[in-house]
Amino acid sequence: MYRSLSSSPSDQDKEYVGFATLPNQVHRKSVKKGFDFTLMVAGESGLGKSTLVNSLFLTDLYKDRKLLNAEERITQTVEITKHTVDIEEKGVKLKLTIVDTPGFGDAVNNTECWKSVADYIDQQFEQYFRDESGLNRKNIQDNRVHCCLYFISPFGHGLRPLDVEFMRALHEKVNIVPILAKADTLTPIEVKKKKFKIREEIEQYGIKIYQFPDCDSDEDEEFKQQDLELKESIPFAVIGSNTVVEAKGKRVRGRLYPWGIVEVENSTHCDFIKLRNMLVRTHMQDLKDVTRETHYENYRAQCIQSMTRMVVKERNRNKLTRESGTDFPIPMVPGVAESETEKLIREKDEEVRHADRAPDSVPDREHESHQSSEQQEPSDPRDDRER
Repeated sequence: MYRSLSSSPSDQDKEYVGFATLPNQVHRKSVKKGFDFTLMVAGESGLGKSTLVNSLFLTDLYKDRKLLNAEERITQTVEITKHTVDIEEKGVKLKLTIVDTPGFGDAVNNTECWKSVADYIDQQFEQYFRDESGLNRKNIQDNRVHCCLYFISPFGHGLRPLDVEFMRALHEKVNIVPILAKADTLTPIEVKKKKFKIREEIEQYGIKIYQFPDCDSDEDEEFKQQDLELKESIPFAVIGSNTVVEAKGKRVRGRLYPWGIVEVENSTHCDFIKLRNMLVRTHMQDLKDVTRETHYENYRAQCIQSMTRMVVKERNRNKLTRESGTDFPIPMVPGVAESETEKLIREKDEEVRHADRAPDSVPDREHESHQSSEQQEPSDPRDDRER
């Protein structure tokens, strides 16, 4: 049976269910709720991390920063600092959190200086796991690190041992995006050679950096070309500047040199535009998805396995017969203080276990007292007369 092409609008309304508006509903709800994104920057001092972050998001996150001299920098330990700013653009709100690592790579001995960074990432996973497993799950704060921009020094022949160790220690915990810092100190040929060398060493040492998702077959050619250019740009050679200079009658952000002007937002000068497009316009949601579906799920699976092993070991040792398996604590991550509530729960558990063991020892005491009484019974009087 064929439908008439000249059906009235009322007939079309009857055939229209309405679920085609679901994307609009999701869009309105998401815009109303707002978005959050946590970006970590790591690398030794002097590579332009703060300047690049300010250039990326057109903000000044480091107003109150204190600059250290060379002597203070050598003795400084690795710290973790957070800067949070609320950005709004065309009605869309973004809560941006920048996690900085001052002191990283600045000491004479940098052995395992990445441990505090790895511990911080684990702590955010653990906090989210606790909130997700708790009773009140409505307003969970997501402070998980979604992306780590790792700055590589342009003064060298590829990756240093510290770069390799850092990325290998964190590549299964966070999305790592390598950055070739201060690209204006290199010629275009040197940038090309250094990029090739770094990509080669990343593959050689088995480092898993963030992988761009493959394009769908129905994507247009322009998007496929942009995606290909992004993949070939790794590591991103960037220049950061918050200074506005005049070039050819235009006011642009860049750096003024005696030989000319380096424009930050000129794709022929550096990869700043490609990095910003990747972070904000095309792959921000994918970075969050990979964090949730891969890195956090790996941590969660390890936690559940550890908790299961703890419960089985505890039950075997104490021969407990409880059917519920929910009365065990989440394994503590080193460096995280135990709350008063958890301490009370642990103390109560110990009291219950001691109480369970106490009745088993009562019959033993009665048996011992019975044996001692038998040993102390008086002898037969006839034996005394015979003597």
